[in-house]
Amino acid sequence: MKATQKDFARGLPPGTQAARMFFFCGPDEAGASAAAARVAAALPDAGDRVELTGGQRHIWVRASGDEAHDALQILIETADAGAGAAAPVLVIATSATDKSRTAKLLEKRKDAMVAMFHPPDLGSVAGAVRGMADAAGLRLGGDLAERIARGAGLDVRLAQSEVTKLALYCDADPQAPKPASLEDHAAIGAATEEDGFAPLVNAVLGGEINRISGEVRRMRELGLNPVGVALALERRAAQLALIAAKIGTNGKIPSLGPGEKMQLGIFFREERAIIQQFERWTQPAARGSRETRLDRLIPRLIGLHRTLLANSQAAELLLAQELTEIARFAAKR
Repeated sequence: MKATQKDFARGLPPGTQAARMFFFCGPDEAGASAAAARVAAALPDAGDRVELTGGQRHIWVRASGDEAHDALQILIETADAGAGAAAPVLVIATSATDKSRTAKLLEKRKDAMVAMFHPPDLGSVAGAVRGMADAAGLRLGGDLAERIARGAGLDVRLAQSEVTKLALYCDADPQAPKPASLEDHAAIGAATEEDGFAPLVNAVLGGEINRISGEVRRMRELGLNPVGVALALERRAAQLALIAAKIGTNGKIPSLGPGEKMQLGIFFREERAIIQQFERWTQPAARGSRETRLDRLIPRLIGLHRTLLANSQAAELLLAQELTEIARFAAKR
C-alpha cells in the first residue's frame, strides 16, 4: 500500500497496523524519521530496536537508495514460503523515491507501506511546531512558531527539542498552559534563521576551506547541535540527488522553470549556492569513474550521523574534522 506525507501529518494512515515493512523515502529525512518513530511507537509489541538475544525487536534501516531492496526481497520470499511474520522493518532512504525498485517491490503488498517525504515549507513546519506546543501546554504566536521552525532548519525533530526546552523554561504542561514569548525563546539560546545551519552547509559543500574554521567557531558560539548540522548537510545532499534525478548530472538548474525549482526546494536566496554545489558534487568521484562525488557523499554523511549519535561527548570535535575533510573533497578540481 502507499501513503502520503499528508497522511502522516494527520496521524497514522489506515492499514498501518497490518503492515510489517515500511519504506519511507524522499529528501525530507526529518519528516520520514518522525513518521517512522510514530509507527514504531504504535507497534503493539515493538520490543527492542537493537537486536538482542531473545525477545521482540523491530529493525530500523538508514539507507540512501535501494541498498535494502535485496534484503527485503529475501524477507518477503521467506515469509511467503511459510516462515512466518518477520520483525517489523522500517527503512528510511533519503535519496530514493516512490518510483524506486524498493518502492515498486512493496507498494502493492498489504503487509507493506511506502511513503515519500518532500522538503517541508516554513508554513507546514510552523504549523507542526504549534501542534507540538499545544501538546506541551505552550501558547505560541505565529511569529514565534515560525522562528522556531527556521532556527531548526525546518527539521521537525530539532523543532520538537526546542519546544520541549521552551516548555521546561516556562514551566508549562497541558493541564496548566503558559504563554511563551520571543524573549523566552531567546533566553534558551535558540538559533535564528540567520544564525542557523545554512552558512556552514554552504561553506562545506561549496569547498570553501578557508571558511570552515570560522564557521565551526560560530557553531560552537551559537551552541548549534552537531547532529543538527549533520542533518542539514544530509538534507542538502538529498536535495542535490533529487535535482540530479530530475535533470541528470549534466543538466543545468537555470533551465528549470519557477514551478520546477519550487518543487525541488530551490529558492532565490539559496539558488546560487545550490547551483555551485550541484556542479561540484555531480562531477566524477575519480577520473574515469561512473560514480559521482555525490554518490560517495551521501553514505559518508549517514555514517557521520551515526558516529555523532554514538559519541555525543566528542561530537563537536568529530564533526569539525569531518567537515574539513568533506570541504577538501569538494574543493578538488
